[in-house]
Amino acid sequence: MGEQILVNTERSDLGQVRIADEVVGIIAGLAASEVEGVHSMSGGITGGIYDMFGRKNFSKGVKVEVGQVEVAVDIAIFLEYGYRVPDVATRVQENVKKAIESMTGLTVVEINVHVQGIHFPQTQVPEEKETRVK
Repeated sequence: MGEQILVNTERSDLGQVRIADEVVGIIAGLAASEVEGVHSMSGGITGGIYDMFGRKNFSKGVKVEVGQVEVAVDIAIFLEYGYRVPDVATRVQENVKKAIESMTGLTVVEINVHVQGIHFPQTQVPEEKETRVK
């Protein structure tokens, strides 16, 4: 059986609560994708494999390092053309921090945003009318 890494163990009278790294990654990915100006998350090869099979990988483009009480996050994104990069990156950091801390109780110590590219909107070229005579 594969080894499962569990973090943020809290003990109560009823037992333990453990949050897996993947859960923190999913929370971070969803929070980042909600920010206006973020076109998509950059997932590399594994993200492409998920897409080929029609499955959603909500932690696509997210790498987390989780300790007992703290977490550090690296997020790779593509921006929409026309948005100011520092503004979008700051909003991503704020949204991810708020989401992780409110949903898990972990303290976010670092969020690194890696802008992998810019998505340019497709411009429609007007079709020329085809005439029979010139």
